[in-house]
Amino acid sequence: MTLETIRETTSFLQGQGFDSPEVGIILGTGLGKTFVEEIDIKAEIAYQDIPHFPEATVEFHHGRLIYGELAGKKVVAMQGRFHYYEGYTMQQVTFPVRVMKMLGVKHFLVSNAAGNMNLAWEKGDLMLIEDHINLQPENPLVGPNIDELGPRFPDMSQPYDEHLGNTLMDLAYDHNIRLHRGVYVAVTGPNLETRAEYKYLRKIGADVVGMSTVPEVIVANHMSLPCCAVSVLTDDCDPDNLKPVSIEEIIAIAGKAEVKLTALFIKLIEKL
Repeated sequence: MTLETIRETTSFLQGQGFDSPEVGIILGTGLGKTFVEEIDIKAEIAYQDIPHFPEATVEFHHGRLIYGELAGKKVVAMQGRFHYYEGYTMQQVTFPVRVMKMLGVKHFLVSNAAGNMNLAWEKGDLMLIEDHINLQPENPLVGPNIDELGPRFPDMSQPYDEHLGNTLMDLAYDHNIRLHRGVYVAVTGPNLETRAEYKYLRKIGADVVGMSTVPEVIVANHMSLPCCAVSVLTDDCDPDNLKPVSIEEIIAIAGKAEVKLTALFIKLIEKL
């Protein structure tokens, strides 16, 4: 990744009608259908047709970049994201976030599906990510720093914007939507965890576990892009009562919860 490749992709998308979006959104596993239906789409393009973009290889990720209007704001949304476990570098995984920022995005919203390790919570609940633990083996900032994008050693004391998070919590309360606060731990995947691993992850302070989001948030912080992230709790990860879980079940639960997540994100975008 170079500054030139980011500029080339940005210029290409601007030529396709992606005009000064204010909000960038990443829609995670099992999410995206309901949310995208709410967007007044002005332009969309498949990832494979965008210069320097990777291709989404996960079958339940649509692989489209969408531009349009939502809640009175111009938005650009990734319907399907990239993961480290697909074989991409962290720079490739986070490349779209760089492009969003260069397109003009001022706020960054992220969603994901995650395994629930907090026994007080239930499948289908939502969790605002207050902080994270990064157990993935690479960092998207490794390599020569591009000073035009951000500092060599970005601060991560507040990786998730406090104002956006508090606003979302207030909206959830006002609309009677259960939204927890907690810590997300990012692992490599693509396999799910063992009983011993769930015990370990809970012991080090995580409430939920997933395979994404943290690289994008690191890059957003590097570029001083305020972000807000929500996990959909799709499976119970109780090591003492662990049962096999299928990806189909995870997708189904995420799809049902997306209605609540869509409502919250739309209300938040209205307030930006």
